[in-house]
Amino acid sequence: MTQQAQIIQGSIVAIVTPMFEDGSVDWKGLEKLVEWHIEQGTNSIVAVGTTGEASTLSMAEHTKVIKEVIRVANKRIPIIAGTGANSTHEAIELTKEAKDIGADAALLVTPYYNKPTQEGLYQHYKAIAEAVDLPIILYNVPGRTGVDMLNETVIRLADISNIVGVKDATGDVPRGKELLDGLQGKEMVVYSGDDATARELIALGAQGNISVTANIAPKIMSELCAAAIAGNTDLAKEKDAQVAKLNNILFCESNPIPVKWALHEMELIGTGIRLPLTPLAEQYRTPLREELKAAGVIQ
Repeated sequence: MTQQAQIIQGSIVAIVTPMFEDGSVDWKGLEKLVEWHIEQGTNSIVAVGTTGEASTLSMAEHTKVIKEVIRVANKRIPIIAGTGANSTHEAIELTKEAKDIGADAALLVTPYYNKPTQEGLYQHYKAIAEAVDLPIILYNVPGRTGVDMLNETVIRLADISNIVGVKDATGDVPRGKELLDGLQGKEMVVYSGDDATARELIALGAQGNISVTANIAPKIMSELCAAAIAGNTDLAKEKDAQVAKLNNILFCESNPIPVKWALHEMELIGTGIRLPLTPLAEQYRTPLREELKAAGVIQ
């Protein structure tokens, strides 16, 4: 295992980007969230991932959000910058900026929409890794991007020294086990990218969970990951059961619509979200509120 990968373990929140009603970034709100996560035991933060609305932030905003998260965290926990793009050139530029402003690692989603081949995916990540001396975590979420990076491609990329991890958001545990088995002897770690199956994947050898649910239940997710990594199966199952229904309802509409509404309900952020995403539909609000109460997140 690489030194960089050893640092980043446990519950890793894919943090939302708080916004005002007009869609402008709420910088004070972001600072408040980062402080809250550190206090609640979150082990690491991904700034400007999918949940952080990376696709609707300008390049300048993108960098500024990462910089602000790094500033507030002040080296207390590692910060992973979301720097993926469907243009290799753009991904290199974003990753260079992340390195320059002090990110501990970069998380790069597979190029979306243009549907590269497996060779294209390999060359994309190889080019970024060679261009920027920063620990890189691959991110495969075929349900969102329309492209699936196969396990063989991930295993091939593991031979590149600064590609240190992969976020597997397929939700397919047997496939995740195959990946973990295929990476035996290589210096790459696996993270779950699917809250509903994270406990199972960690039990098989994953090093943590890059989480949506951790936005609203950071303490529970931190305890769940710690228990699963330590092999404390009973406690991990207990914590998992506490948030199981929450994990599901947070995807009743496209992420991060439900999680931002939940954080507003918890009085942690305002109501802002950027088009083409819209606030949570009325019919989902009461069921989500009920699950927040059931999980003990709100009274």
